[in-house]
Parts: sequence; C-alpha cells; structure tokens
Amino acid sequence: MEKIFKLKENGTSVRTEIIAGLTTFMTMAYIIALNPNLLTGWRAGGDELWNAVFLATCLASGIAMMCMAFVANKPFCLAPGMGLNSFLAVVVTQIATITGATYVASFQAALVIVLAEGIVFLVLTVCNIRERIVGAIPYGVRMGIAPAIGLMLLNIGVGSNAGVFGADGNPFYAMRDFFGSLTAGSAATTMGDAYPAMVLTVATMFIGLFVIVLMAHRGIKGAVILGMLVASVIYWIGDAVFLGQNPFASLATASWVPAFGDMANLTLFKFNFEGFLQLGWFTAITLIVTFCMIDMFDTIGTLVGTAARAGMLDSEGKMPQMKEALLSDSIGTVVGACTGTSTVTTFVESASGVEAGGRTGLTALTCGVMFLLCMFIGPLAAIIPSAATSSALIYVGIIMLSGLKHIDFDDLEQAVPVALMLIAMPISGSIGHAIGIGLIAFSVINICTGKARSYYTLTYILALIFLVKFFLVA
Repeated sequence: MEKIFKLKENGTSVRTEIIAGLTTFMTMAYIIALNPNLLTGWRAGGDELWNAVFLATCLASGIAMMCMAFVANKPFCLAPGMGLNSFLAVVVTQIATITGATYVASFQAALVIVLAEGIVFLVLTVCNIRERIVGAIPYGVRMGIAPAIGLMLLNIGVGSNAGVFGADGNPFYAMRDFFGSLTAGSAATTMGDAYPAMVLTVATMFIGLFVIVLMAHRGIKGAVILGMLVASVIYWIGDAVFLGQNPFASLATASWVPAFGDMANLTLFKFNFEGFLQLGWFTAITLIVTFCMIDMFDTIGTLVGTAARAGMLDSEGKMPQMKEALLSDSIGTVVGACTGTSTVTTFVESASGVEAGGRTGLTALTCGVMFLLCMFIGPLAAIIPSAATSSALIYVGIIMLSGLKHIDFDDLEQAVPVALMLIAMPISGSIGHAIGIGLIAFSVINICTGKARSYYTLTYILALIFLVKFFLVA
C-alpha cells in the first residue's frame, strides 16, 4: 500500500484512507438507486432497463474510481453526475417524441451523446487542453470555488437531500419549513402525513451534525462516518417507535442477484446510432457541446475546490496530477456510455472523505470497491437514511467555507466574481454554471477597467462561450 499510494508522503495511513473512503461512499451511495430511477423515468423502460442502469452505475463508478486511485492517486470519487442524468432523461424523452421510438431505443440513442462526450474529453485530456482550461481560471475565482461548493453542500444538506416531501410533492427545507416563519400547526398542514417524518429527519440531521462536531473537536479519527452511524441508529429507532415503520423491511424482499442479463441485452454496447442521427446534425452537435460544457466545469470545480480544502494546491492554486484526475473522469464517462449510464463525473461529496482525512487514491479505491460490491449488496446501501447523509454534508459544507480567508474582499476583481459564485452555486445547483458566471464577471471587470492582459485571453474566450451557452443554448 505504501509503495502504491505513498501514504507517509501524504501524511496518512491505511486506516484513515479506508475510513475516508467509507465516509464518501455513505454520502454518495444514494446515487446507486436514484440514477436508474431518473434515467428510466421511474421504470418507464421496464424493470429490465432499471436493472441494467443500476448495474451500469455501479460498474462505471467503480472502474472510474479505480482509475482515480491507480492513475492519479487522488481521493476523489466518481459516479454518474446529478443534473447531467436528469438532463439526459429529458433528452431521451425528446428523442422518443421526435423519432417515435420506444423509450429503450431512445435511451440507447442518447448513450451515443455520452460516448461522444467521453471521447472528446479523452482527446482533450491527452492533448493537455483541459489542463490549460483549468489554468485559465483566475486565482481568485479558483480559490472561491471551494467555499461556493460548501454553500451548495449546505443547501443540499438542509433541503433536497432530506428525502421528505410535503403534500404538494415538493421537498421540505429545514430553514424554511421547520425553523422558518411557519408555526408547527401550519407546517403540519403543509407537510400533511409527512410532518412526523420531517420532525424526525430534522432532529436526526442536527444530532448527527453535533455528534460529528464534538468528535472532530476531540480529534477522534473517523468523526464523520461515526456521526453518520449514530444518526442512522437514531433515525431507525425513531422510524420504528414514532412512525411505526420497519426501517429494514426492504431487505426482506430485496433482490440480491445482479441482473447482468438485462444489462447485456439492453445497454452493454447497445448504441442506437441511427436514432441519434435522426435528431439532425445541428441538434446532435449542440447536445454534445452542452454536455461537455456542463461536465467539464462541474468536474474542474469539484477537483479544484476539494483539493483546496485538502491542501493539495500549490502556491499558484494548481493541483499536481490534474491531467491524470481528468483522464480518470474521461475514462469513467466512456465506460458509463458503454455499460449504459449517463456522464460519470467527480462527486462533490468527495469533500466528506477529504475531511475525514483522505489524501490518496486508497480513499477512491475503497469507495470504488464498495460501489462494485453494491451490485450484490445494494439493498444495504439503500437503508442508510438521508438524514444521516445530511449531517455529513452540512458539516463538510461549513468546513469548506474556511476557504474564504484566501479571498481579498477589498479587491473587487476577486470579491465580485466570488460573491456571485457563492450565490449562484447553491441556487442553480450547478458548479459549472457558477464558475461560468464568475469568469464572466472577472472578464467584464478586467476589460472595462483597462486591466485586460494577454495571459487572460483564454479566460475571456471561456467567458464568451458561457455567455453563448446561457443565452443561446437551452
């Protein structure tokens, strides 16, 4: 292990790395079931397609993390990205409408987009173009990415990650529906039958958070994962005692045998090129470029932001082995397309593992092994309550805000782009779009104040591309 991952050089140990990998896994395990739910339109393509995408999610994620572990030796974990999978699901529906094909055939046509995106990124990475794009992000904007991600994690933790939906079908937000202006009575009316679950979720979320904080304050290793375990136990007890439900009921009817036959029949190298070309060249190219833009800056933002928190950036704000990390992301996307899932990208939840002490590829390897095992033990991952995940996300989000100390708020050239990213990232839910807004703001301020420099040329080009993306591409 020492020879492969250079543990001592990175100031870590096997135990710490494994705990960090398990911590990241627990915070992102939700994607294993959620991804096939989103991509198959809640089983619009039948149980067989759901099974195929489920296995593809585990396989592509596991392989991508193996690459991150052995090629880049970084603690970043990858899986099909949220947002991109929802976008792909919309594209699948549009293909079905345009071509009149079945959902499965349309899904296979959409996989061509993911394959093309992955190949484009492989070429760009090998040619060092993606690294140059990372270098084109100004220092101030780069340093502001981590705090902005922290706010997004806080937003996810106290909101959409909670997994409780009111009578109107919308997710509740603790700061609005629990601590907000609503009284308990009106909140109960708004939430309907979900009100007791909301109370249990909020209580569990904050108990888990303070357990993590107290353990971290005492210097206990694995504080995040231990806090999540405490939160899980509390939620399970509350689920049984107060809600009258068996939190482990799903295990009794769960299928433990992977449906590899469904994946082989429906998604494994099943590209519908004919259906894809029916979209027309302009639409096809626009979709590929759109996926590339979103994925590229989501990945870059997550890598830079998480690396900043881990102390992996040099004096210029650059991360060593960035090329290898980006290459792992590209390989994951190609594998995902070939097996049957959406774009694989670096997960922002990797920050939880970094906060738990993860500094090398052994963290990514541990998480990757867990994803592969989930092909056989997926039902166990499904019983981790979202409230426990929220505890970790809130804690990590708070910790990542410390990156604001690197920003000179007396310098508007830094302050304005960072401030816009801080508000844009949690609201839009897109790291890439927030970075785009930051680049646009930086470019406008530089050019209009007469500070434009030739070495920022690529920055200005990227800002212009984002402007086109925002106003001309749906």
